[in-house]
Amino acid sequence: MDALVVDGPAVDRLADDGPDETVGGVTADGPDPEEMYPVGPEVEVELRPQRRLRIWQLAPIVGLSAVGSLMFAFPLAFDFGDSGAVIAMLGLLICSCAAGWGMMAARRVGYTWPGLPPRGSGRRPDWRVVLGYLLLVALVVVLAVWRVARLR
Repeated sequence: MDALVVDGPAVDRLADDGPDETVGGVTADGPDPEEMYPVGPEVEVELRPQRRLRIWQLAPIVGLSAVGSLMFAFPLAFDFGDSGAVIAMLGLLICSCAAGWGMMAARRVGYTWPGLPPRGSGRRPDWRVVLGYLLLVALVVVLAVWRVARLR
């Protein structure tokens, strides 16, 4: 039913609704690439989002560190009696866990500590920087344990 017979061979009904001139079997119905971008060459843009910590990663870390800091600071500041040392050590533990969780989340995103090489770079960290970080952490732990021990 698509063809109509008019005094001879069949004629296609829909032949007059498009352009008749074809170039190599393809109709030229759009602008050339040069006409589409007259200002210069195309510019490639990175479509992936930047690697950064999201709010759902930061919220529990900040919450736990705030609770741990308060649990550690209040017994030390106001001397809550015999249970103050236990609460302070529990607060120190919670705060340390939040700090470790934050470091692991930052490492997963691609952040590093100052002075340390980026993950996957193949470079080895400088032993002096690592030793400095270890001494800083040891000093904080010794001062915290010494202060909690003085509560007793």
